[in-house]
Amino acid sequence: MIVEGPRSITVSALRIKQPIGDIYVGSIPAKTLVDITDFDIRMLVSERGIDSYLGIQRELDPKRVKEIAQYVSGPDATFPTAVVLAIPEKCVSIESPCEADDRFVRMTLSNYPAVEGADSEDGGAVLYRHIARVIDGQHRIKGLEGYEGEDFDVNVSIFIDADIADQASVFATVNLAQTKVNKSLVYDLFELSRSRSPEKTCHSVVVTLESTKGSPFYRKIKRLGKATPGRYSETLSQATVVSGVLQYICKDRLQVISDRQIGRRGGMFPPATSNYANRLVLRPFFIEGRDVELTNLIWNYFDAVRGRWETAWMENGTGVMLNRTNGFDGLMKFFRNAYLHFAAPGEMVTTDQFSKLFEKVKLSDADFSPQNFVPGSSGASMLYRTLMDQTGIL
Repeated sequence: MIVEGPRSITVSALRIKQPIGDIYVGSIPAKTLVDITDFDIRMLVSERGIDSYLGIQRELDPKRVKEIAQYVSGPDATFPTAVVLAIPEKCVSIESPCEADDRFVRMTLSNYPAVEGADSEDGGAVLYRHIARVIDGQHRIKGLEGYEGEDFDVNVSIFIDADIADQASVFATVNLAQTKVNKSLVYDLFELSRSRSPEKTCHSVVVTLESTKGSPFYRKIKRLGKATPGRYSETLSQATVVSGVLQYICKDRLQVISDRQIGRRGGMFPPATSNYANRLVLRPFFIEGRDVELTNLIWNYFDAVRGRWETAWMENGTGVMLNRTNGFDGLMKFFRNAYLHFAAPGEMVTTDQFSKLFEKVKLSDADFSPQNFVPGSSGASMLYRTLMDQTGIL
């Protein structure tokens, strides 16, 4: 329970002893957390804070903040991991109300002493401001800044009077030493979702393409991003193929999150706006639930690729790039142009139609070498431009 006073808040917390020192774990309502934390690095210049200590300016990423703000507006919003705060000792008083176990404490967090001449109604003190410095979680807090829903308690880990070296150590541990989650695994988990979402649809498409005999992707996709033992034909990660399809269903992460929330509510997915209609060419299939047709369309396109350059597409070695990440990315970039050459968004295109387009391309199987199309995005872009030039598509 948290009680708010004129210049303080009281937090029930659990004291945890670790080698670095005591950590206090509790929860603070989102609106209060926004109040007590400070993101203006200019306010910290006079102190040798963690930002100046590390020689960095941890600027907020506006795109990420918008994504989080969209996410927290949904019914499934959760931040299961703690926001990490550093609070000066002069801003904290601690009581142990439970005689049987001194791990359970009551912390009162109060603002800095009044600043003479400051403009405020309570004698020069700004309510709660500048109590806490955020070691980890600044994007989550900023994303909650305009939150207008029901109570959203955020679990916090609080370091009391940690010196700047300790703050730097925690910052480095949290932000640099963690292993990133495999994106292919994340996409695979959408299979368990009961509701429709762009990620679940794309995952279903990819699984069907990978597991169906005769598919151009049969046994060519690494499920969970890792190669299947004893199988040497897998040249693409699940995340790469999912992302390639997803880009033509949603314009950005905000729309992905919004669609996911609509799906959970059982609502109607909105069509692409007029200025995005010719970019999100696969969105009509998604919003109309035509996943089978969507799968067939991607099958047809890459079946034409396989038919035109069968040796390069089926090659499992490292000397050919067509069926690897940069080749796939280049082909998917060209997909939109090839598709719109024959149809309007939501319509089907056959393998034969795509094949007639690829017949105009003069590239041979041997031309898809890393020397001609270097690894990475530059090689993918080169393949896209080559396909555009040789097919004559405007």
